[in-house]
Amino acid sequence: MATTKELPGLPVEERCLVMGVVNVTPDSFSDGGRWFDAGRAIEHGLRMVGEGADIVDVGGESTQPGAQRVPADEELRRVLPVVTELARQGVVVSVDTMRAEVAAAAVDAGAVLVNDVSGGMADPAMARLVASTGVSYVLMHWRGHSHDMQKRAVYTDVVQEVYDELEQRMTAVVDEGVDPGQIIIDPGLGFAKSPEKGHNWALLAHLDRFAQLGRPILIGGSRKRFLGRLLSDADGNPRSFTECDDATVAVTALAAFHGAWAVRVHEVRPNADAVRVAQAWRSGGTALIDGRAEIPRVRGGQ
Repeated sequence: MATTKELPGLPVEERCLVMGVVNVTPDSFSDGGRWFDAGRAIEHGLRMVGEGADIVDVGGESTQPGAQRVPADEELRRVLPVVTELARQGVVVSVDTMRAEVAAAAVDAGAVLVNDVSGGMADPAMARLVASTGVSYVLMHWRGHSHDMQKRAVYTDVVQEVYDELEQRMTAVVDEGVDPGQIIIDPGLGFAKSPEKGHNWALLAHLDRFAQLGRPILIGGSRKRFLGRLLSDADGNPRSFTECDDATVAVTALAAFHGAWAVRVHEVRPNADAVRVAQAWRSGGTALIDGRAEIPRVRGGQ
């Protein structure tokens, strides 16, 4: 797989990186409202760094199924104070947004990564913004906004179709001036993917296929509905989001072992432990120093 050395502004490690999620929203699916206050969101981001996060991903708009969009000025009000202060304190900050306007303001405030769940489809200006700033860019597989995306979860061969659509989006943003070396790909677990039809599991089982795109892979499976469905009780009731943290750690360990560049998670410490185990396993122990996996703390990305 492509190495992190190609990615502007981001940490360079041999292991899978850990991206901690800070949702500055009242309605995100797993923790909406907990970090809606900017001060609490900043404290949470710093705590994540202390627990081993390499990157902190700050978002101001929920993308759960059925969510409605918020105005750009409200999204900016939510994320900018958090991005600004975390970056000031040396945190490697990502901004989770589909809007070029928000991405531009966040980059000016110190963000070094734009995490765009729409892969540049929601805002035609996004690719030009990424090209002009030179920041790293997560290009995710996407088929439409949250209010109707699950209606679009129709595939004959989910692995091949997601691969083809990601390849098409990569070509489109490169044609707009984005350097391929800026791009990270994300197969978009949970976005226009049906838990009932096993789409997410098929994508995870074929990470090697996506490696053929030649770019680092981000996996964002934390607390998602396909995990809750897998862990349903005897009556068929899915596990709650927060009761899927152990399953998330399992996904992290397996994704890291199979070469994912980074995992995006809500609970950092156990997932940081999981990537440590995966790296030791992958390396056959050569990553160990004095009996411990060498996992450097997060560094500033400037």
